[in-house]
Amino acid sequence: MPSRLASVLLVAVLLASTAPAKDKNKKKPQMSPEILRARTALVVIDPNAGEPLDEPNANQKALTAVEKALLEWGRFDVLLQGEETDLIIGVHTGNGRAMRPTMKGGPIDRRTASGESTDSTIRIGAQPGQPPPLEGGQDIPPTGKPHVSNEVGSSEDMFEVYRGNVPNPLDSTPVWRYSAKNCLRETPKVAAVEEFRKAIAEAEKPQIPAKKP
Repeated sequence: MPSRLASVLLVAVLLASTAPAKDKNKKKPQMSPEILRARTALVVIDPNAGEPLDEPNANQKALTAVEKALLEWGRFDVLLQGEETDLIIGVHTGNGRAMRPTMKGGPIDRRTASGESTDSTIRIGAQPGQPPPLEGGQDIPPTGKPHVSNEVGSSEDMFEVYRGNVPNPLDSTPVWRYSAKNCLRETPKVAAVEEFRKAIAEAEKPQIPAKKP
């Protein structure tokens, strides 16, 4: 009987020694080096996004809210479309449904002028002429008449970060993405930008090596 008890205790010790390390020793998620080095950002409306019929300016409001939050953060210089930039941030609002009627046709995120301000900074600029394409096919100005279309996609707001300074950047895979209900709204903080800040701050924390057993 004692020998059997000793065998059980030995198995328990072996299992404990091979158990996974605690969360504090878990490696942090990798953050793209392009994001950590970036100093400029451009915010655009996802070219595939239509304007919801029940909230026609939803994507433009999201773009403005994200730009303002980035200005308040102060990590990136927020540029206008047509300027070279390190990062491109695409925004696309959802409304809680996988399919929704939207208005398509004509440019939905082209602006001739912009002026955003916070308590400590003001940015005013103008976009001269047609900006360079952000995705394949965008070099052809849209000529179709506005029309209603049933848009199929994510039911949640989308915040996607792409590399800048490359041909057709929005055709590539995002280097960081966040999606959640109303995460592009000022309530009072823009949740997507707050999560982006947290992810960068976490990636830049000094890595504490795990203690040797």
